Amino acid sequence: MPEVKRSSQAQEIIQDNLDYTLFSWSKQKGISPIAVKYAAGVYLYDYDDKRYLDFSSGLINVNIGHGHPRVAAAVMKQMQEVSYVTPGCVTAARGQLGKKLAAISPGNLRKTLFTVCGASAIENAIKLARLYTGRHKIITRYRAFHGASYAAMTAGGDPRKLPHDSQQVPNIIHVEDPYCYRCPFGQSPDSCHRECVSHVERVIQFEGPENVAAILMEGESGSSGCITYPADYLPKIRAICDKYGILLIADEVMSGFGRTGKWFGCDNYGVVPDMIATAKGITAGYIPLGALIVSDTIASFFDDKTLWLGLTYSAHPVACAAAVEVLNIYEDEHLIANAANMGQYIEQEIAAMRLHHPCIGDFRNTGLLGCIELVKNRETREPMVPFNARPEEMSIMNRLAARLKQLGMYAFVRWNYVFIAPPLSITRTQVDEGLAMIDDALSIADEYVV
Repeated sequence: MPEVKRSSQAQEIIQDNLDYTLFSWSKQKGISPIAVKYAAGVYLYDYDDKRYLDFSSGLINVNIGHGHPRVAAAVMKQMQEVSYVTPGCVTAARGQLGKKLAAISPGNLRKTLFTVCGASAIENAIKLARLYTGRHKIITRYRAFHGASYAAMTAGGDPRKLPHDSQQVPNIIHVEDPYCYRCPFGQSPDSCHRECVSHVERVIQFEGPENVAAILMEGESGSSGCITYPADYLPKIRAICDKYGILLIADEVMSGFGRTGKWFGCDNYGVVPDMIATAKGITAGYIPLGALIVSDTIASFFDDKTLWLGLTYSAHPVACAAAVEVLNIYEDEHLIANAANMGQYIEQEIAAMRLHHPCIGDFRNTGLLGCIELVKNRETREPMVPFNARPEEMSIMNRLAARLKQLGMYAFVRWNYVFIAPPLSITRTQVDEGLAMIDDALSIADEYVV
């Protein structure tokens, strides 16, 4: 791949960042970041005027697209009125946002504790489940990511937690995933009896139902590979929770706010959880904000009991004002319907692409939360690179990712996955532009098919 020539301004900006800042999930040498000058719609622009199609919505959070003027105006207005008040005070934006969340949330989830991000929403969901039930164990899935703070990281099964393994939070119990493409129970669609569900109930019985406070699951799987639930999986998990008096917590940090073609991922399955932990799309990434939305039943439990939860920046007025405007934009610009429509179109196009790219093993998608899984052999399903591949094992995928970047795409490539999760505002023409780039880059992976 030819070396990228950068202007002196871009070089200076990149060097300042390399010299004085640390980068997440990365060795600190050998990084070649994009120096972003500005962004608009579904595109990023660097200091050399190169345009990148943002096909991952940042970190699958910039749902409304970049640079929306209505959000900037709402933020400026709020800052001119009041930039910060303690969580013991209230603002109009806080009440408006809480009311709006109550209107769009399923069932009787009508009260919200505002946090600062997804991880802090998960942390407080775990605390609240334990406070409310008097129980202590939390059941979660192995192939899930719930955040990078200690409890949230422990709750996830993502291997990024392993370097911190000695300090994991106790009483988190993991279960296998309903990963139909690679069924951990060795079943096929013809032989499946939802062993992935009976397995969860068996673990509950082993752990003692009287000890289990909650089951925590993503509303729809995200960065672990978009492992789409069978249609009856979450309803059956809900039934198990009801049977044993266990709370169901839906992690909608990534799958919330239209990403899956519904307000929340769990809406696709007709399931009402007891809590929703969310962030990302609530402000479309414009300002950090998280939320823990709880049922009336849970909220009323604390009418005469102290709620031992709190954050300095809970219900930050500027973040709340941004969120109110973002939620209005979803509706005014029909972005959720567009996500569903564009998702169906992408599925159709990937199906056609699969005919001439033998490296495509599976494509899993809900709305605009999708993932191509690459394999070396469709019959054996040998992954293009191993799960949790070491850097030296990632050469194939690194070549593919570099090609996408060269073509002008900002993409999320991880292990043997290529994610497709553009802003919900994307048009069919822009989808075609992105899929053409992926079509080109997949030829690199095709070289390794056996």
